[in-house]
Amino acid sequence: MGRLKELRKIVDEKLLEVKDDSKRTSAIAHLYGVSLAATIIAKKRGMDDELCSMAAMLHDLHAYLSGSYDDHAHLGAELAGKILNDAKLTDEKETELICQMIYHHDDKEVTDSPYDEVLKDADVIHHCFNDLSKPIKAKEQKRFDALCEEFGLN
Repeated sequence: MGRLKELRKIVDEKLLEVKDDSKRTSAIAHLYGVSLAATIIAKKRGMDDELCSMAAMLHDLHAYLSGSYDDHAHLGAELAGKILNDAKLTDEKETELICQMIYHHDDKEVTDSPYDEVLKDADVIHHCFNDLSKPIKAKEQKRFDALCEEFGLN
């Protein structure tokens, strides 16, 4: 079984801890949606799409399991490291990269490493395209506009 597939199995099992069906469904939709977006963005930018997709599968898991978005990026990075180390899916350098991406993913108005940017951009794509009736958040507007230009969606 591939690493991404194995990680998705682990995440799916953890999401069973979310008792509210609606919240669990939202979590699944968001994590898988951001994972797909991260894969596409990484492929377009010539980056490791598997690691980007893996980071996306884990990026908000802490928030969904805890029910809180307080410091969710930093706490999510810690949880991701534990999951990856326990499952032995990545080497130390890959785990560090994935955790770094998750750690920075909520800083949408700051430019970080190219890998951090993939996860931020994938998160914005899902936020903005998942429910077109919602206005785009001010902190995501500039990034969303740049993504539309990058992908020829203007």
